[in-house]
Amino acid sequence: MESFVHLRKGRTPRRLHADLDGLKDDELGRGGFTGRTANVYRRNDPTAYRTVGPLRPVDVLSSELKPTDATDADGAPLLMFSNADCLVLLSRRSEPMPYFARYVDGDLLSFVHQGSGVLETEFGPVTYREGDWVYLPKACTWRQVPDGETTLLMIQATDEFRVPPPAQLGRHFPFDPSQVVIPEPAPIDDGEGPHQDGEYEVRLIHSDIEGAGTTSLFYRHHPLDVEGWRGDNFPFTFNIADYNVVTSDSVHLPPTVHLFMQATGVYVMNFLPKPAEGTPGTERTPWYHRNVDFDEIAFFHSGSLYGIPMPPGLISHAPQGVHHGAPEKARERARRTFDEYSRVDWSVISIDTRRRLVPSAEVLANDLGQH
Repeated sequence: MESFVHLRKGRTPRRLHADLDGLKDDELGRGGFTGRTANVYRRNDPTAYRTVGPLRPVDVLSSELKPTDATDADGAPLLMFSNADCLVLLSRRSEPMPYFARYVDGDLLSFVHQGSGVLETEFGPVTYREGDWVYLPKACTWRQVPDGETTLLMIQATDEFRVPPPAQLGRHFPFDPSQVVIPEPAPIDDGEGPHQDGEYEVRLIHSDIEGAGTTSLFYRHHPLDVEGWRGDNFPFTFNIADYNVVTSDSVHLPPTVHLFMQATGVYVMNFLPKPAEGTPGTERTPWYHRNVDFDEIAFFHSGSLYGIPMPPGLISHAPQGVHHGAPEKARERARRTFDEYSRVDWSVISIDTRRRLVPSAEVLANDLGQH
């Protein structure tokens, strides 16, 4: 039964996520750390297990994956994970798209891990750089023109992405909408951009219908011919450098505090550089947990954890109900070097989904096999 008063049984620390005295802090919670919760204090590391069966953590280096758009301008992003609510894809394009794209199954939210360039859209050109989130509304027509190799983590939601309610923070919510960059109309004349025999191809990207995943429309006029627009449905970019991180000196805050955008069944968070917890005895690393209502994906963009480098582009998938969390050696180092580090300098993109995610065959083939 959910209550403001929580029960306490057996040997427990006085403070939450602090003063463990050798115990292992394991959280069994509902609703992504916002519902009913039990903090279980164990003698042993709950992630020290061997897995038999499909529900297991997966770790893969994105640099080892091979989306076809990395080597073929006519190629496409690689599907990494999927469920009924979203697709998670990887793109590594270095050449301009010889076609225009239109994702018709849902909004597209992409994180720029590496690179810079322009997305030509119906609403005008969208310039992107490393650390940008790029939002494209469902069925928006666009074309990517990279300056060089660009690595994108792409999330297509079946429902629309929205800014979450600010709750008690009000206008001090971490995502400040005044920092978004919105395109200005810039119609493109016929004869410019990629075309063949006077026709422009717009590829509709959609779920499989009778074995086909794309439909092509061919226009005699340039598809990006918009003179002006009005309304509240438009592309934009937002850089993680402009995200205001919420912190606490005495407790490591749950991931939901760092929520950036959400769609039905899909929650996207930014874990960014911040002051480290300073109250002695406070655990600075995320506690062990099972997060029984969500699958979790962590995409390591840059930085380190108290002196332990994070491999850029590492992707970790933890299925709901399976123990995961920072390794014990990272926890021990954080305690041992408490006085040496005053900041956490990692940048991690997190995706939580209510439905189980299915890893693609290529992701499983490149699993680092840590479990």
